[in-house]
Amino acid sequence: MIKISLTVITFNEEKNILRCLNSVVGLVEEIVVVDSFSIDKTKEICFAFAEKYAQEIQFRFIENTFLGHIQQKNFAITCAKNDYILSLDADEAVSEKLKKSILEINKNNFCDVYEMSRLTNYCGSWIKHTDWYPDIKTRLFDRKKAHWAGINPHDKIIFFDDITQKKTTKNTAKRLEGDILHYSFHTIEQHLQQMNYFTNINAKEAFKNGKKASLLKILGSPILKFFSSYIVRLGFLDGYAGFLVCAISAFASFVKYIKLRELWKNK
Repeated sequence: MIKISLTVITFNEEKNILRCLNSVVGLVEEIVVVDSFSIDKTKEICFAFAEKYAQEIQFRFIENTFLGHIQQKNFAITCAKNDYILSLDADEAVSEKLKKSILEINKNNFCDVYEMSRLTNYCGSWIKHTDWYPDIKTRLFDRKKAHWAGINPHDKIIFFDDITQKKTTKNTAKRLEGDILHYSFHTIEQHLQQMNYFTNINAKEAFKNGKKASLLKILGSPILKFFSSYIVRLGFLDGYAGFLVCAISAFASFVKYIKLRELWKNK
């Protein structure tokens, strides 16, 4: 059977990390947590977990300065002992169905890369429509064939062509049944705070890459975003929670572009 290492990056994740770690017991042989010097109880929780499952799982807790989501995730996979990596965020967990799917393929031959859907819990409600579902993620892969890339904070997997060994965005992943369970926001305030944080990063990355924000983009992007997510992707079926997800996502698009425009204005 293939040995799998779980990699997780953390910063002040005391509310989430234990759920994430518990979900992979019996699935992975090693867990690597790369922490950005948390000041809450994340470290203590991780060491308590490591002690409890010392006979079953090799556990490593590494503190590393945060240089970006992509950089930290790539650092984490270099710290693992096994080539097959299951990468989760601290606020995610493996569902029982997904766990069974991974155990099933491990009885046979693994392929290089696997993808799965992510189901998000928003303020206590599961979001089964909008742009948030099925939200396909590539999270199980051979690190010799793939690694993290993209534009912070939106990471993505870059593959290596089997023949040329050159980087390619071609998706060669196989789909697994079951979901990653994403416990995103407990309150609307958390959502708004993260929206502000991520739009800062997005605007700066776009500015660095020479992108600009026209008035048409500023006005049109949030309208299209809301229509696509709430109407086309059936967000209205998720009730009030679905409306909030679509509305704040549209507002985030507006905020990102006005921040980008301000960066060019103040250049």
